[in-house]
Amino acid sequence: MTNILKKATFGLWIFLLITMIAATIIEKLYGTTVSSTYFYGSPFFIGLWIATTLLSLLYIIKRHIIRNKIVYLLHLSFILILSGALTTHIWGIQGNIHLRQGETPVTTFNKNDGQKADLPFSVSLKQFQLTYYQGTFAPMDFISILNVYDGPQMHEGSVSMNHIYTYRNYRFYQSTYDVDKKGSTLSIAYDPYGIALTYTGYAFLLLSFILFFFDKHSYFRKLLNHPALKKITVCILLSTSVITMFGASVPPSLPKETANEFGKLYVYYNDRICPLQTLAKEFTTKLYGKSNYKGLTPEQVLTGWLFFYEQWKQEPMILIKDKEVQKLLGAKGKYVRLADFAGSTGYKLEQISPSDRNAKTTRAIEEANEKFSLASMLCTGNLLKIYPYFDKNNAQPIWYSLTDDLPVSMPHEQWAFICYSMNLIAEKVAHQAYNEVRILLDKTKKYQQKEARGFLPSDTRFGAEMLYNRMNFTRPLAMFSLTIGILSFFLYCRKMAKQRNSSKKQNSILLAMLGIVFIYLMILIGLRGFIGGHLPMSNGYETMQLMSVCAILLTFLLYRKFEAAISFGYILCGLTLLVSMFGESNPSVTQLMPVLSSPLLSIHVVTIMLSYSLLAFVMLNGITAIILRYTRTDCHEQIIRLQIISHIILYPAVFLMAAGIFIGAIWANVSWGRYWGWDPKEVWALITMLVYAAALHPASLSSFRRPMFFHWFAVIAFLSVLVTYFGVNFIMGGMHSYA
Repeated sequence: MTNILKKATFGLWIFLLITMIAATIIEKLYGTTVSSTYFYGSPFFIGLWIATTLLSLLYIIKRHIIRNKIVYLLHLSFILILSGALTTHIWGIQGNIHLRQGETPVTTFNKNDGQKADLPFSVSLKQFQLTYYQGTFAPMDFISILNVYDGPQMHEGSVSMNHIYTYRNYRFYQSTYDVDKKGSTLSIAYDPYGIALTYTGYAFLLLSFILFFFDKHSYFRKLLNHPALKKITVCILLSTSVITMFGASVPPSLPKETANEFGKLYVYYNDRICPLQTLAKEFTTKLYGKSNYKGLTPEQVLTGWLFFYEQWKQEPMILIKDKEVQKLLGAKGKYVRLADFAGSTGYKLEQISPSDRNAKTTRAIEEANEKFSLASMLCTGNLLKIYPYFDKNNAQPIWYSLTDDLPVSMPHEQWAFICYSMNLIAEKVAHQAYNEVRILLDKTKKYQQKEARGFLPSDTRFGAEMLYNRMNFTRPLAMFSLTIGILSFFLYCRKMAKQRNSSKKQNSILLAMLGIVFIYLMILIGLRGFIGGHLPMSNGYETMQLMSVCAILLTFLLYRKFEAAISFGYILCGLTLLVSMFGESNPSVTQLMPVLSSPLLSIHVVTIMLSYSLLAFVMLNGITAIILRYTRTDCHEQIIRLQIISHIILYPAVFLMAAGIFIGAIWANVSWGRYWGWDPKEVWALITMLVYAAALHPASLSSFRRPMFFHWFAVIAFLSVLVTYFGVNFIMGGMHSYA
């Protein structure tokens, strides 16, 4: 009976996983509405979850897991979480309400299904406030101040991003606001019982995780004391990297010292005030794919385009990856000249024959035109918003470029300075009077500091950004780490096969170098966080850098008992740094969206990245075992040892993933009133957790007790991690996508 129940339970779990995978594919092909209607919101899907949960509960009872109170509490917590989700689905109410300042109180709201629902009280908007990051027009927070009327009583409440107002179990969340800033749309959720059950499940889950690792009789503690871990073998590597340099004809540019003075000006860029050096670096990177061109600094490249346009437009430095577009532009390689672009508006899709048009080519043309437009905006001066003007009618200065229409209220002296100062600088550049150029730039900066005083970033933050721009060399670091990691990995496999020990001195050198990499990355991450004013975890570039740091930390934690940890640490560090640059070499530091300004987000990202790093170690361990299995016939003992190590790592990896998912759910509930929305990222995170959780049940699933099955599973299961992060980001999309 127990065996039949076991097969039925795990059969249902597999079917549930397949259903969720199918739902994400259907959503990509046919849209969210179809997947919600026929999968996530369908009676079939809900019934499947209920059946799987009930069958799992019966199996737990039949296996007498209740005797192990910690394991029982862990499984009970998941049942409570699912019960809470079902309660929310059946009895929870969600909708939205639109309020305007000065209008009569509202007693109804619109539910998600389009129907009206009554409130047991009335509510009105007393005031709406939109706050900005200092000196910019980038929104920092949306705040709605409400008056709630309940009989003779009146209550005042405040709603903002990541701050809920609750009254009589009705929760109000800030959603959007009217263009005139006199109205606000709020999300409403009424779900007193579902959330209570769900949060109780979260609390039990966290408690059971902690107790599990301290339980002396747990399977995890038994694995730690396994006799196979007594034998220690370590890996070694000494590697060198070669940097090649070559000469090339260089277009005219300002002397490096003079160009650097341009970089010290303030500029309003990407909804924040930053050094002009930042704009120069991102301009060069977006055009050329690298931050330097023919040995010239980003500031020299930017000022070269500005003052020597005719020569620079003949430079083949605009990166075009699509061969069809290269052919259109008559390019001999992947770099084209601005002069190759037709007319003044770039290329149009009509210039390609209908048979050659596809999504890839269309996107390539759009990218080419974006680069054309960027270069044009710089050369006309439109990109350089370097002139602040503080009008008393505004709360903060507005930044203007050379081509902007200036306010009629502006004093003539300021108007003349803005209109003619850059022309005067260009004249001095033409006569190579670089000392006078520096004097004029100094006057421009003093004007900026006087006109925008109190709204500029501090000197410390400004200097930190310039330091960050100068020292961020992630690409060579990635290649260096990856080279060391791969070579040391093969050396490790060779030594394991021959059962040799490694030199402690050589390992110390490798660890010392890895420590230097860690310090360098921490400085970069710290500078980026200080510049942006928030923890840098809001995009793919930043989360991959965080994962590289996590990989190094785990290396230092694991290397004493896990010989391959050193090479794995280098490989993961190199890969994650390399992957971080897939989209852009170094994406802009931007102001944080209001909804992301929550400490829960930071905890969620760190927890998930730690989990991914651990799972990557398990995957690399599996590859090691597979290589040994098919290259040697006498490595059974080493393969078993690798299985034990992977199993040990798998426990904290899965527990961290579960904790990360549920911390993210709490953040979502606090931010917009829904802790689970079946977004592709959420679904695949859940799929990944369930896939790896199977390996934590060797008592029920005997296949996981076989070393090679476990190792092959570890390698194949990592595909779910890749889909969760990269597949969703770059293919499936969704609100969690970084792409």
